[in-house]
Amino acid sequence: MKTAKNAFIRFALLPALVLSMFVMQPKGTEAADNLNLLVDGAILIDADSGKILYEQNAATPLGIASMTKMMTEYLLFEAIEEGNVTWDQQYSVTDYTYKISQDRVLSNVPLRRDGTYTVQELYEAMAIYSANAATIAIAETIAGTETQFVKMMNEKAEELGLEDYRFVNSTGLSNTDLQGMHPDGTKPEDENVMSARSTAKLAYRLLKDYPEVLDTTQIRTKQWVEGTKMDNWNFMLPGAVFEYKGAVVDGLKTGTTNFAGHCFTGTAKKGDMRLIAVVMKAVDSKGVGSYKARFDATAALFNYGFSQFSKEELVPAGYTFEKQKTIPVIKGKEDKVKIAVKDPIEMVIKTSEKDMYQAVFEKDSKKLKDGALEADVKEGTVVGSVNLEKAEGEDYGFVSDQDAISSVVTTEAVERANWFSLTMQGIGHFFSNLFGGAKDFVVGLF
Repeated sequence: MKTAKNAFIRFALLPALVLSMFVMQPKGTEAADNLNLLVDGAILIDADSGKILYEQNAATPLGIASMTKMMTEYLLFEAIEEGNVTWDQQYSVTDYTYKISQDRVLSNVPLRRDGTYTVQELYEAMAIYSANAATIAIAETIAGTETQFVKMMNEKAEELGLEDYRFVNSTGLSNTDLQGMHPDGTKPEDENVMSARSTAKLAYRLLKDYPEVLDTTQIRTKQWVEGTKMDNWNFMLPGAVFEYKGAVVDGLKTGTTNFAGHCFTGTAKKGDMRLIAVVMKAVDSKGVGSYKARFDATAALFNYGFSQFSKEELVPAGYTFEKQKTIPVIKGKEDKVKIAVKDPIEMVIKTSEKDMYQAVFEKDSKKLKDGALEADVKEGTVVGSVNLEKAEGEDYGFVSDQDAISSVVTTEAVERANWFSLTMQGIGHFFSNLFGGAKDFVVGLF
């Protein structure tokens, strides 16, 4: 009787146990390898190729807080590169930047009402201390007003191929923190939002196009012009309280607001492999957001990446395709030419999955006419590219279209045939087509 009663109790509790299994799952967990991250969104990518190694609810637009400043940094470096702004250019404080700088609840360095500061000084305050008024000052320097700068931010986001984003100010603050001076065309309650995937892509492009940003983001502490000590909010840097021991962390941008929670875009390098991790609205086991929670989640991503993945050569230079070792040649001394992969293909993949990838030849229809080359054919002529296909298992693809591919080229030259040879080829083709047509005719009769 007791056994039956216990069985009944277990059966009665089964629905509740099943329900609790779903409730306890981290929000948005979709990856094959569940890292149990307590975040609203996360992604891990290879910084060299943009290959996605892990993602969790990575396509949902979420608050990004001061991770916004990566876009401001990108536009600043671009303005410097194009000669529109210089590092030693002087900025005169406006009423807007002065009032924001005096709000010590926000991350700020105090600006004097009658002060002038170089772009270099403002940039360091933004990149190290996430200073908000200094960020607005950079926006005003580049575009004249923050309103115009926000327009530039959204245009650049589209140009970079970001998705699921909205920029309403240059800092990542809630518009409600801007004391009624928020950019024209935005609402007082508006917030900057972006998906984890697009945030990672922005970081990827920033490091690709302007890797010098790391010279500043890795600075732990610095005295500012007013004698103000600036401590980097990235507590995973070497020597910091949450220093990551598995690799060298040297960037990139933290973010914290009530709306966005505790966010972080971090990057770390170990050997020849650099990773970029994004975590959004991180919480601890009690559901409370904290600095530690976001760095714990980031450390979990880095641990996973550096322990499970490695940079592998999947296709060597000179690789030939078993099913297509040559390309037909017309009007040449030879009727075909050998082809092979030009450069080796290296990619960060799961170490255990190296044998799951195979190289597939993709013909370039613009270079080939009916699948053939016309002589003269030079050695090294590009005839297509390599596409890597994974035989089984999850493959998240890339955050960028710049995938790790290599060209397929000819490995020898084929000279154009002389007029006599071309004439004989033409005659041969004529009779071949003639007899082929006659054969089809006869077959059709019977």
